[in-house]
Amino acid sequence: MVSALDPEIAGQLAEDLPPAVFRRIIATFETDLGRLTAELQACAVTANADGYQRAAHSLAGAAAAVGAIRLASEARLAMDPLQPEAPATLLPRLSAESRLAIAELHSLAQA
Repeated sequence: MVSALDPEIAGQLAEDLPPAVFRRIIATFETDLGRLTAELQACAVTANADGYQRAAHSLAGAAAAVGAIRLASEARLAMDPLQPEAPATLLPRLSAESRLAIAELHSLAQA
């Protein structure tokens, strides 16, 4: 199975940080994901390309910071105005990768 997380980044965070701090980072990441996903969806509905790209950029950065590499990759696609995939195609993948990343982060926090 291919992991949604980069084990070097996420694993290092889990090992180096006190468990309570790591759990707080996960909670903050979840909150950010919810907000940014809602922004992406709203911008897609209103055809706000600039807002869509800004939200995707923020999502890519947040995902990369916790090692959610596949989510970061999908968000970078959404950032690129020249890529051919419409939001209707990308947003479900972003949501799926978000769920996988959160689940794997929670698993790391339990370990």
